[in-house]
Amino acid sequence: MAIALAAGIFSFISAFHQAQELQDDVLFQIAALINQSDPDWTLPADGIELEDWDEDSWIHIQMLSSAVGPLHSTAKHRMPTLPTPLADGFHTVDSGGEAYRVFIKTTHSGHRIAVSQEVRARNESAYLNALNTLLPFLILIPILLIIIAQLIRKIFRPITALAHHIDARAENDLRPIQDNNIPSEVRPFILAMNRLLARVNESVNIQRRFVADAAHELRSPMTALSLQAERLRHMPMSDTAQEQLHILENGITRGRDLLNQLLSLSKAQAPPELPPGAVSIRHIYRAVLENLMPLAKAKQIDIGVLDGPDASVLISELDLFIMVKNLVDNAIRYTPRDGRVDLSIEISPQATLIRIADTGPGIPSAEQARIFDPFYRILGSDQQGSGLGLAIVQAIAGRLGASILLGFSNPQTKTGLTVTIKLPALD
Repeated sequence: MAIALAAGIFSFISAFHQAQELQDDVLFQIAALINQSDPDWTLPADGIELEDWDEDSWIHIQMLSSAVGPLHSTAKHRMPTLPTPLADGFHTVDSGGEAYRVFIKTTHSGHRIAVSQEVRARNESAYLNALNTLLPFLILIPILLIIIAQLIRKIFRPITALAHHIDARAENDLRPIQDNNIPSEVRPFILAMNRLLARVNESVNIQRRFVADAAHELRSPMTALSLQAERLRHMPMSDTAQEQLHILENGITRGRDLLNQLLSLSKAQAPPELPPGAVSIRHIYRAVLENLMPLAKAKQIDIGVLDGPDASVLISELDLFIMVKNLVDNAIRYTPRDGRVDLSIEISPQATLIRIADTGPGIPSAEQARIFDPFYRILGSDQQGSGLGLAIVQAIAGRLGASILLGFSNPQTKTGLTVTIKLPALD
Protein backbone atom coordinates (compact mmCIF):
# COMPACT_ATOMS: atom_id res chain seq x y z
CA MET A 1 0.00 0.00 0.00
CA ALA A 2 2.84 2.40 0.85
CA ILE A 3 4.61 1.69 -2.44
CA ALA A 4 1.35 2.04 -4.38
CA LEU A 5 0.58 5.33 -2.59
CA ALA A 6 4.05 6.70 -3.34
CA ALA A 7 3.77 5.59 -6.97
CA GLY A 8 0.33 7.20 -7.25
CA ILE A 9 1.56 10.50 -5.83
CA PHE A 10 4.58 10.49 -8.11
CA SER A 11 2.38 9.67 -11.13
CA PHE A 12 -0.08 12.42 -10.24
CA ILE A 13 2.60 15.09 -9.82
CA SER A 14 4.42 13.98 -12.98
CA ALA A 15 1.21 14.00 -15.04
CA PHE A 16 0.24 17.41 -13.62
CA HIS A 17 3.55 18.99 -14.61
CA GLN A 18 3.51 17.26 -17.97
CA ALA A 19 0.04 18.64 -18.69
CA GLN A 20 1.25 22.15 -17.84
CA GLU A 21 4.22 21.73 -20.17
CA LEU A 22 1.86 20.65 -22.96
CA GLN A 23 -0.24 23.76 -22.36
CA ASP A 24 2.92 25.88 -22.59
CA ASP A 25 3.68 24.12 -25.88
CA VAL A 26 0.24 25.18 -27.15
CA LEU A 27 1.02 28.83 -26.42
CA PHE A 28 4.45 28.44 -28.02
CA GLN A 29 3.01 26.81 -31.18
CA ILE A 30 0.37 29.53 -31.60
CA ALA A 31 3.08 32.19 -31.44
CA ALA A 32 5.15 30.20 -33.94
CA LEU A 33 2.23 30.06 -36.37
CA ILE A 34 1.81 33.83 -36.16
CA ASN A 35 5.53 34.30 -36.73
CA GLN A 36 5.39 32.19 -39.89
CA SER A 37 2.53 34.25 -41.38
CA ASP A 38 2.80 37.44 -43.45
CA PRO A 39 5.32 39.87 -41.89
CA ASP A 40 2.93 42.74 -42.56
CA TRP A 41 0.12 41.01 -40.77
CA THR A 42 -1.09 42.99 -37.78
CA LEU A 43 -3.57 42.24 -34.97
CA PRO A 44 -6.76 44.21 -34.37
CA ALA A 45 -6.53 46.84 -31.77
CA ASP A 46 -8.64 44.84 -29.37
CA GLY A 47 -6.70 41.59 -29.94
CA ILE A 48 -7.96 38.13 -30.83
CA GLU A 49 -9.48 35.45 -28.61
CA LEU A 50 -9.36 31.78 -29.62
CA GLU A 51 -12.71 30.67 -28.21
CA ASP A 52 -13.39 27.34 -26.49
CA TRP A 53 -16.63 25.93 -25.03
CA ASP A 54 -15.24 26.92 -21.64
CA GLU A 55 -14.72 30.67 -21.50
CA ASP A 56 -12.00 30.30 -18.88
CA SER A 57 -9.98 28.19 -21.32
CA TRP A 58 -9.91 30.86 -24.06
CA ILE A 59 -6.49 31.81 -25.41
CA HIS A 60 -5.83 35.53 -25.84
CA ILE A 61 -3.53 36.93 -28.55
CA GLN A 62 -2.43 40.57 -28.20
CA MET A 63 0.03 43.00 -29.85
CA LEU A 64 2.37 44.61 -27.35
CA SER A 65 3.01 48.35 -27.53
CA SER A 66 6.54 49.62 -27.56
CA ALA A 67 5.60 52.26 -25.03
CA VAL A 68 6.41 51.72 -21.41
CA GLY A 69 3.41 50.97 -19.27
CA PRO A 70 0.51 48.52 -19.17
CA LEU A 71 -1.24 47.48 -22.36
CA HIS A 72 -5.02 47.75 -22.22
CA SER A 73 -7.44 46.00 -24.50
CA THR A 74 -10.86 46.98 -25.72
CA ALA A 75 -11.92 43.40 -26.36
CA LYS A 76 -15.44 42.50 -25.47
CA HIS A 77 -14.22 39.69 -23.20
CA ARG A 78 -11.70 39.53 -20.40
CA MET A 79 -8.49 40.28 -22.21
CA PRO A 80 -5.59 40.47 -19.72
CA THR A 81 -3.82 43.75 -19.09
CA LEU A 82 -0.11 43.09 -19.45
CA PRO A 83 2.72 45.22 -18.08
CA THR A 84 5.45 46.36 -20.44
CA PRO A 85 8.19 45.82 -21.20
CA LEU A 86 8.19 42.01 -20.95
CA ALA A 87 11.10 39.95 -22.24
CA ASP A 88 10.52 37.19 -24.73
CA GLY A 89 9.59 33.87 -23.16
CA PHE A 90 7.09 32.59 -20.59
CA HIS A 91 5.77 34.72 -17.76
CA THR A 92 3.09 34.46 -15.09
CA VAL A 93 1.38 37.81 -14.50
CA ASP A 94 -1.63 39.05 -12.54
CA SER A 95 -4.42 40.99 -14.25
CA GLY A 96 -7.76 41.88 -12.72
CA GLY A 97 -7.30 39.49 -9.83
CA GLU A 98 -6.55 36.56 -12.15
CA ALA A 99 -3.21 34.91 -12.86
CA TYR A 100 -2.29 34.42 -16.53
CA ARG A 101 0.34 32.35 -18.21
CA VAL A 102 1.85 34.54 -20.99
CA PHE A 103 4.27 33.74 -23.80
CA ILE A 104 5.98 36.76 -25.38
CA LYS A 105 7.55 36.50 -28.84
CA THR A 106 9.06 38.98 -31.30
CA THR A 107 8.07 38.16 -34.90
CA HIS A 108 10.24 38.44 -38.03
CA SER A 109 8.57 41.76 -38.84
CA GLY A 110 9.58 43.18 -35.44
CA HIS A 111 6.16 42.99 -33.82
CA ARG A 112 5.91 41.67 -30.29
CA ILE A 113 2.94 39.50 -29.56
CA ALA A 114 1.58 38.00 -26.32
CA VAL A 115 -0.28 34.68 -26.20
CA SER A 116 -1.92 34.18 -22.79
CA GLN A 117 -4.31 31.93 -20.89
CA GLU A 118 -5.77 31.90 -17.39
CA VAL A 119 -3.67 29.88 -14.94
CA ARG A 120 -6.75 28.65 -13.08
CA ALA A 121 -8.17 27.04 -16.21
CA ARG A 122 -4.79 25.55 -17.07
CA ASN A 123 -4.48 24.07 -13.55
CA GLU A 124 -7.96 22.61 -13.69
CA SER A 125 -7.23 20.97 -17.01
CA ALA A 126 -3.86 19.69 -15.76
CA TYR A 127 -5.51 18.42 -12.56
CA LEU A 128 -8.12 16.49 -14.54
CA ASN A 129 -5.47 14.98 -16.78
CA ALA A 130 -3.36 13.99 -13.77
CA LEU A 131 -6.42 12.52 -12.06
CA ASN A 132 -7.12 10.43 -15.15
CA THR A 133 -3.64 8.95 -14.89
CA LEU A 134 -4.30 8.19 -11.20
CA LEU A 135 -7.60 6.42 -11.80
CA PRO A 136 -5.97 3.12 -12.89
CA PHE A 137 -4.11 3.06 -9.57
CA LEU A 138 -7.29 3.75 -7.61
CA ILE A 139 -9.11 0.96 -9.43
CA LEU A 140 -6.26 -1.51 -9.65
CA ILE A 141 -5.10 -1.40 -6.02
CA PRO A 142 -8.39 -2.64 -4.46
CA ILE A 143 -8.66 -5.32 -7.14
CA LEU A 144 -5.09 -6.44 -6.47
CA LEU A 145 -5.72 -6.48 -2.72
CA ILE A 146 -8.80 -8.67 -3.19
CA ILE A 147 -6.93 -11.01 -5.55
CA ILE A 148 -3.96 -11.25 -3.18
CA ALA A 149 -6.23 -11.91 -0.19
CA GLN A 150 -8.08 -14.65 -2.08
CA LEU A 151 -4.81 -16.15 -3.28
CA ILE A 152 -3.29 -16.20 0.20
CA ARG A 153 -6.48 -17.68 1.63
CA LYS A 154 -6.44 -20.41 -1.03
CA ILE A 155 -2.75 -21.16 -0.49
CA PHE A 156 -3.11 -21.38 3.29
CA ARG A 157 -6.42 -23.28 3.25
CA PRO A 158 -4.60 -26.62 3.78
CA ILE A 159 -2.78 -25.09 6.75
CA THR A 160 -6.07 -23.94 8.27
CA ALA A 161 -7.56 -27.39 7.78
CA LEU A 162 -4.45 -28.91 9.34
CA ALA A 163 -4.75 -26.57 12.34
CA HIS A 164 -8.37 -27.65 12.89
CA HIS A 165 -7.31 -31.30 12.59
CA ILE A 166 -4.54 -30.86 15.19
CA ASP A 167 -6.90 -28.99 17.55
CA ALA A 168 -9.32 -31.92 17.37
CA ARG A 169 -6.65 -34.42 18.40
CA ALA A 170 -6.57 -35.96 21.83
CA GLU A 171 -3.81 -34.89 24.17
CA ASN A 172 -2.04 -38.24 23.86
CA ASP A 173 -2.28 -38.41 20.07
CA LEU A 174 1.32 -37.81 19.04
CA ARG A 175 1.15 -39.18 15.50
CA PRO A 176 3.20 -37.31 12.85
CA ILE A 177 1.46 -34.46 11.07
CA GLN A 178 0.65 -35.19 7.44
CA ASP A 179 2.19 -32.60 5.10
CA ASN A 180 0.04 -33.34 2.06
CA ASN A 181 -0.93 -30.24 0.04
CA ILE A 182 1.09 -28.04 2.40
CA PRO A 183 2.97 -25.12 0.75
CA SER A 184 6.65 -25.89 0.35
CA GLU A 185 7.57 -22.80 2.41
CA VAL A 186 5.77 -24.28 5.45
CA ARG A 187 6.93 -27.89 5.01
CA PRO A 188 10.22 -27.40 6.99
CA PHE A 189 8.15 -26.20 9.93
CA ILE A 190 5.87 -29.27 9.68
CA LEU A 191 8.91 -31.55 9.57
CA ALA A 192 10.35 -29.84 12.65
CA MET A 193 7.01 -30.30 14.44
CA ASN A 194 7.02 -34.00 13.53
CA ARG A 195 10.51 -34.40 14.92
CA LEU A 196 9.40 -32.68 18.13
CA LEU A 197 6.32 -34.93 18.35
CA ALA A 198 8.54 -37.98 17.89
CA ARG A 199 10.80 -36.85 20.76
CA VAL A 200 7.80 -36.12 23.00
CA ASN A 201 6.26 -39.49 22.14
CA GLU A 202 9.48 -41.26 23.00
CA SER A 203 9.67 -39.39 26.32
CA VAL A 204 6.06 -40.27 27.16
CA ASN A 205 6.68 -43.93 26.27
CA ILE A 206 9.72 -44.01 28.52
CA GLN A 207 7.71 -42.62 31.43
CA ARG A 208 4.83 -45.01 30.74
CA ARG A 209 7.19 -47.99 30.58
CA PHE A 210 8.83 -46.86 33.81
CA VAL A 211 5.47 -46.75 35.63
CA ALA A 212 4.41 -50.11 34.21
CA ASP A 213 7.78 -51.76 34.98
CA ALA A 214 7.82 -50.30 38.48
CA ALA A 215 4.29 -51.56 39.14
CA HIS A 216 5.21 -55.00 37.84
CA GLU A 217 8.35 -55.14 39.94
CA LEU A 218 6.46 -54.09 43.07
CA ARG A 219 3.69 -56.64 42.61
CA SER A 220 5.92 -59.54 43.56
CA PRO A 221 7.04 -58.05 46.91
CA MET A 222 3.47 -57.01 47.67
CA THR A 223 2.22 -60.52 46.91
CA ALA A 224 4.95 -61.97 49.13
CA LEU A 225 4.00 -59.61 51.96
CA SER A 226 0.35 -60.57 51.55
CA LEU A 227 1.22 -64.28 51.82
CA GLN A 228 3.40 -63.66 54.87
CA ALA A 229 0.60 -61.72 56.54
CA GLU A 230 -1.87 -64.51 55.76
CA ARG A 231 0.47 -67.11 57.31
CA LEU A 232 1.06 -64.88 60.29
CA ARG A 233 -2.68 -64.72 60.99
CA HIS A 234 -2.77 -68.48 61.69
CA MET A 235 -0.08 -68.11 64.36
CA PRO A 236 -1.02 -67.61 68.02
CA MET A 237 -0.71 -63.95 69.06
CA SER A 238 -2.20 -61.43 71.41
CA ASP A 239 -5.23 -59.29 70.64
CA THR A 240 -3.00 -56.25 70.18
CA ALA A 241 -0.87 -58.13 67.64
CA GLN A 242 -4.03 -59.29 65.85
CA GLU A 243 -5.19 -55.66 65.59
CA GLN A 244 -1.82 -54.53 64.22
CA LEU A 245 -1.85 -57.44 61.76
CA HIS A 246 -5.28 -56.33 60.53
CA ILE A 247 -3.93 -52.81 59.92
CA LEU A 248 -0.95 -54.32 58.05
CA GLU A 249 -3.25 -56.40 55.85
CA ASN A 250 -5.32 -53.32 54.99
CA GLY A 251 -2.18 -51.43 54.03
CA ILE A 252 -0.99 -54.32 51.85
CA THR A 253 -4.39 -54.46 50.16
CA ARG A 254 -4.35 -50.72 49.44
CA GLY A 255 -0.82 -50.96 48.05
CA ARG A 256 -1.80 -53.86 45.82
CA ASP A 257 -4.85 -51.96 44.57
CA LEU A 258 -2.67 -48.94 43.87
CA LEU A 259 -0.27 -51.04 41.80
CA ASN A 260 -3.17 -52.48 39.81
CA GLN A 261 -4.51 -48.99 39.17
CA LEU A 262 -1.08 -47.79 38.06
CA LEU A 263 -0.96 -50.62 35.55
CA SER A 264 -4.48 -49.75 34.37
CA LEU A 265 -3.51 -46.07 34.00
CA SER A 266 -0.43 -47.05 31.99
CA LYS A 267 -2.58 -49.17 29.67
CA ALA A 268 -5.22 -46.43 29.42
CA GLN A 269 -2.62 -43.94 28.23
CA ALA A 270 -1.36 -46.25 25.49
CA PRO A 271 -2.47 -45.64 21.87
CA PRO A 272 -5.91 -47.16 21.13
CA GLU A 273 -6.19 -50.44 19.31
CA LEU A 274 -8.88 -51.18 16.75
CA PRO A 275 -11.53 -53.33 18.54
CA PRO A 276 -12.59 -56.57 16.85
CA GLY A 277 -16.27 -55.58 16.99
CA ALA A 278 -19.02 -53.69 18.78
CA VAL A 279 -19.50 -54.23 22.52
CA SER A 280 -22.84 -54.40 24.31
CA ILE A 281 -23.06 -51.88 27.16
CA ARG A 282 -25.54 -54.04 29.11
CA HIS A 283 -23.08 -56.93 28.91
CA ILE A 284 -20.42 -54.68 30.49
CA TYR A 285 -22.92 -53.54 33.13
CA ARG A 286 -23.60 -57.15 34.15
CA ALA A 287 -19.87 -57.92 34.38
CA VAL A 288 -19.25 -54.85 36.55
CA LEU A 289 -22.18 -55.63 38.86
CA GLU A 290 -20.98 -59.19 39.34
CA ASN A 291 -17.54 -57.85 40.24
CA LEU A 292 -18.69 -55.14 42.66
CA MET A 293 -21.85 -56.65 44.13
CA PRO A 294 -20.08 -57.80 47.33
CA LEU A 295 -18.92 -54.22 47.99
CA ALA A 296 -22.46 -52.89 47.40
CA LYS A 297 -24.04 -55.54 49.67
CA ALA A 298 -21.58 -54.72 52.43
CA LYS A 299 -22.94 -51.16 52.47
CA GLN A 300 -26.53 -52.29 51.74
CA ILE A 301 -26.63 -50.12 48.60
CA ASP A 302 -29.39 -50.66 46.06
CA ILE A 303 -27.54 -50.94 42.76
CA GLY A 304 -28.92 -51.92 39.38
CA VAL A 305 -29.51 -51.09 35.72
CA LEU A 306 -32.53 -48.97 34.80
CA ASP A 307 -34.94 -50.18 32.14
CA GLY A 308 -34.12 -49.06 28.62
CA PRO A 309 -32.71 -50.24 25.32
CA ASP A 310 -29.30 -51.79 24.98
CA ALA A 311 -26.61 -50.14 22.87
CA SER A 312 -23.40 -51.26 21.21
CA VAL A 313 -20.25 -49.17 20.91
CA LEU A 314 -17.15 -49.75 18.80
CA ILE A 315 -14.48 -49.66 21.52
CA SER A 316 -12.35 -52.18 23.36
CA GLU A 317 -14.33 -54.33 25.79
CA LEU A 318 -11.57 -54.02 28.38
CA ASP A 319 -11.52 -50.22 28.10
CA LEU A 320 -15.27 -49.98 28.56
CA PHE A 321 -15.18 -52.41 31.49
CA ILE A 322 -12.42 -50.42 33.24
CA MET A 323 -14.26 -47.10 32.77
CA VAL A 324 -17.60 -48.39 34.07
CA LYS A 325 -15.99 -50.38 36.92
CA ASN A 326 -14.05 -47.35 38.20
CA LEU A 327 -17.11 -45.10 38.05
CA VAL A 328 -19.38 -47.63 39.79
CA ASP A 329 -16.67 -48.39 42.39
CA ASN A 330 -16.40 -44.66 43.18
CA ALA A 331 -20.19 -44.35 43.37
CA ILE A 332 -20.43 -47.24 45.85
CA ARG A 333 -17.59 -45.93 48.01
CA TYR A 334 -18.96 -42.39 48.29
CA THR A 335 -22.64 -43.28 48.63
CA PRO A 336 -23.81 -43.57 52.26
CA ARG A 337 -25.21 -46.83 53.62
CA ASP A 338 -28.69 -47.70 52.31
CA GLY A 339 -28.12 -45.42 49.31
CA ARG A 340 -28.76 -46.05 45.64
CA VAL A 341 -26.62 -46.35 42.48
CA ASP A 342 -28.33 -46.47 39.07
CA LEU A 343 -26.77 -47.41 35.74
CA SER A 344 -28.56 -46.35 32.56
CA ILE A 345 -28.13 -46.01 28.79
CA GLU A 346 -29.37 -43.27 26.50
CA ILE A 347 -29.17 -43.43 22.72
CA SER A 348 -29.26 -40.49 20.28
CA PRO A 349 -28.34 -40.20 16.58
CA GLN A 350 -25.14 -38.36 17.49
CA ALA A 351 -23.90 -40.26 20.55
CA THR A 352 -24.47 -43.04 23.07
CA LEU A 353 -24.61 -41.94 26.72
CA ILE A 354 -23.46 -44.12 29.62
CA ARG A 355 -24.79 -42.67 32.88
CA ILE A 356 -23.98 -43.64 36.49
CA ALA A 357 -25.94 -41.77 39.16
CA ASP A 358 -25.69 -42.11 42.94
CA THR A 359 -27.30 -40.59 46.02
CA GLY A 360 -24.06 -39.58 47.69
CA PRO A 361 -23.03 -36.09 48.79
CA GLY A 362 -22.00 -35.08 45.27
CA ILE A 363 -19.02 -32.98 44.24
CA PRO A 364 -19.03 -29.17 44.59
CA SER A 365 -18.84 -27.30 41.30
CA ALA A 366 -15.52 -25.73 42.31
CA GLU A 367 -13.97 -29.19 42.78
CA GLN A 368 -15.32 -30.84 39.62
CA ALA A 369 -12.49 -29.52 37.41
CA ARG A 370 -9.83 -31.27 39.54
CA ILE A 371 -11.31 -34.65 40.43
CA PHE A 372 -9.72 -36.19 37.33
CA ASP A 373 -6.21 -35.28 38.50
CA PRO A 374 -4.20 -38.31 39.68
CA PHE A 375 -4.18 -38.77 43.49
CA TYR A 376 -6.46 -35.75 44.04
CA ARG A 377 -8.93 -36.12 46.89
CA ILE A 378 -11.76 -33.85 47.94
CA LEU A 379 -11.15 -32.25 51.33
CA GLY A 380 -13.08 -33.95 54.12
CA SER A 381 -13.35 -37.29 52.34
CA ASP A 382 -12.53 -40.29 54.54
CA GLN A 383 -12.87 -42.90 51.80
CA GLN A 384 -9.88 -45.09 51.04
CA GLY A 385 -8.75 -45.63 47.49
CA SER A 386 -5.86 -45.28 45.06
CA GLY A 387 -6.86 -41.82 43.82
CA LEU A 388 -6.39 -42.97 40.23
CA GLY A 389 -9.85 -44.23 39.28
CA LEU A 390 -11.21 -41.08 37.67
CA ALA A 391 -7.81 -40.30 36.11
CA ILE A 392 -7.98 -43.70 34.38
CA VAL A 393 -11.53 -42.99 33.20
CA GLN A 394 -10.49 -39.65 31.72
CA ALA A 395 -7.40 -41.17 30.04
CA ILE A 396 -9.48 -43.87 28.35
CA ALA A 397 -12.23 -41.42 27.37
CA GLY A 398 -9.72 -39.01 25.85
CA ARG A 399 -8.06 -41.83 23.92
CA LEU A 400 -11.43 -42.94 22.53
CA GLY A 401 -12.63 -39.45 21.61
CA ALA A 402 -15.35 -39.56 24.30
CA SER A 403 -16.32 -36.76 26.69
CA ILE A 404 -17.23 -36.86 30.38
CA LEU A 405 -20.00 -34.72 31.87
CA LEU A 406 -20.57 -34.21 35.61
CA GLY A 407 -23.79 -33.13 37.27
CA PHE A 408 -25.93 -33.41 40.40
CA SER A 409 -28.37 -36.30 40.74
CA ASN A 410 -30.66 -33.92 42.63
CA PRO A 411 -30.22 -30.42 41.17
CA GLN A 412 -32.54 -28.84 43.79
CA THR A 413 -30.46 -29.93 46.79
CA LYS A 414 -27.21 -30.19 44.78
CA THR A 415 -26.52 -33.66 46.11
CA GLY A 416 -25.60 -36.89 44.42
CA LEU A 417 -23.26 -37.28 41.50
CA THR A 418 -24.20 -38.14 37.94
CA VAL A 419 -21.36 -39.05 35.59
CA THR A 420 -22.18 -39.26 31.89
CA ILE A 421 -19.79 -40.67 29.31
CA LYS A 422 -20.64 -39.47 25.81
CA LEU A 423 -19.42 -42.03 23.28
CA PRO A 424 -19.54 -41.46 19.52
CA ALA A 425 -22.44 -43.33 17.91
CA LEU A 426 -21.79 -46.14 15.44
CA ASP A 427 -21.95 -45.06 11.78
